Amino acid sequence: MTPSPRVPAALQEKFNAIAQATDAFCDPHLNDEYKQLIRLALAALCRKRPSPLLKGQENSWAAGAVHALGMVNFLFDASQTPHCKATDIWAHFGLAQGTGQTHSKKIRDALDMGQMDPQWTLPSRMDANPLVWMLEVNGVIVDARHLSLEVQDIAYARGLIPYVPGRKVTQP
Repeated sequence: MTPSPRVPAALQEKFNAIAQATDAFCDPHLNDEYKQLIRLALAALCRKRPSPLLKGQENSWAAGAVHALGMVNFLFDASQTPHCKATDIWAHFGLAQGTGQTHSKKIRDALDMGQMDPQWTLPSRMDANPLVWMLEVNGVIVDARHLSLEVQDIAYARGLIPYVPGRKVTQP
């Protein structure tokens, strides 16, 4: 079980309402990875001063959160699993496209999200995200997966990469 994200007490009720709405979308359409990552994003928005979640409808923020994390993780690409169309998100939450996109943009701006953003990449997509592994070594950008195990250990210890690729145990 993933630990609950830190949410200020004053925004706990708002967080719960939005998270319940996003969970209701994730359960039939996405997966637990999306559900947890969306909850982390919502908690981060709750900790902003002032929190943007204080203004606007909960379903608008819920749709915006699903869309924002979907953009980072290529949810709208039919070759990915899971995937869905943005119009399915707007329909589920009963929103016009413009409203959903506006809230998605507000979330992406507030959390400085972009496509393939390592901080907002699904754990199952880490290996496929080249931005997770790019490091600058002596002024040159390198892929940490191609460095020696010793250097990978140092990069991991400094929090520069999510795990040591040379030590990762792969499942058959």
